[in-house]
Amino acid sequence: MIRTVDQHRDAVLGLVVPTAAHTVALEDGAGLVLAEDVTAHEALPRFDNSAMDGYAVRAADVAGATPGSPVHLRVVGDLAAGTDAEPVVEAGTAARIMTGAPVPPGADAIVPVEVTDAGIVEVEVREPSPAGRHVRRVGEDVSAGDVVLRAGSELTPYRLAAVASVGRAEVVVHRRPVVVVLATGSELVTPGVAPRRGQIPDSNSYLLAAAAAAAGARVQRLGVVPDDPDLLAEALGAQYPAADLVVTSGGVSVGAYDVVKEVLAPLPGMSFVSVAMQPGKPQGFGLLPDGTPVVSLPGNPVSAFVSFEAFVRPAILRLRGLSGAALERPRLRARVTQGWSSPAGREQHIPVTIVEDDGEVLVRPAAARGSGSHLVASLAAADGLAVVPADVEQVTEGDHVTVIRIAS
Repeated sequence: MIRTVDQHRDAVLGLVVPTAAHTVALEDGAGLVLAEDVTAHEALPRFDNSAMDGYAVRAADVAGATPGSPVHLRVVGDLAAGTDAEPVVEAGTAARIMTGAPVPPGADAIVPVEVTDAGIVEVEVREPSPAGRHVRRVGEDVSAGDVVLRAGSELTPYRLAAVASVGRAEVVVHRRPVVVVLATGSELVTPGVAPRRGQIPDSNSYLLAAAAAAAGARVQRLGVVPDDPDLLAEALGAQYPAADLVVTSGGVSVGAYDVVKEVLAPLPGMSFVSVAMQPGKPQGFGLLPDGTPVVSLPGNPVSAFVSFEAFVRPAILRLRGLSGAALERPRLRARVTQGWSSPAGREQHIPVTIVEDDGEVLVRPAAARGSGSHLVASLAAADGLAVVPADVEQVTEGDHVTVIRIAS
């Protein structure tokens, strides 16, 4: 029985669980996913501090200050960020203060330097500053015990900064998953090697390895394995100890030399199915004898890429510790500027180019010569994949489609 795209994605996701957690130094955490919450051990800010360069004052002392009738205050301290000095600000006095410096005892407001004469011994204040103005209060950002980041959050640069700001030098994260990629086919040769008649350069292993790396995996690209069952079995067996996921391309259909299906189909943990998707109908997935998940994709390059986006990329993200909406690419609605046909009964994922015109999103097929699954050059021009429902056979100019954005 043929299955839907969503059913197959759920089945593939069911093969994987997040990788084991371990502790790393904060500087090594970029791009990894938290395995436990990060909480604040103390309040942030830790002390009342100045939000401006200026003067720490008593609000009552400057309540009547105007440009025509300024207030003059004696300067009793000079406070830079990081100082531990605590000059007491009494009536008629002020302390010069820089942004981030602790507000000294007695002061309850900050006067910006721009409304003063920037005096060193005595300062002239030309505007009032009510109590609390330009003062960052203790705990204004975070209170002790607050959760700063939840488990499952990816450590982007600004999230790393949040962790650092609460004094955490280490984080508990999921290990970056190891993904092994190989392409099968005796017709494939390494790029740069002159192909003989009937041979073509391997592009799939490079495409899938780069896509897996972009999804956050640590990739081992094995390159090409010929259509030889023994060589394929040997190549797969060698990966058992190292891989969190094995991705193959080619050899999954009904041809006489579909070696991936020949080697893997007899295994009790493997399934080869038909998915109502174009391109990418034949798919394989399951577990190798040691329990390592494997996803076997079609060999045509566009089929391989579309299948990777639909099934493998979400699995890699789950391995990293992400879940829910974080497994999905951004989706948008777009108006079609050049129509195309779609096969009956199969959800089509067609590479498209995206253009924004006066706030409207416009798309057209990326391929200049049709939408065949072998047209790898179309991928180079694609910004997204237009998703056409299985019950639609013709997309016409002016129609609106859902587009998965694959490039920013």
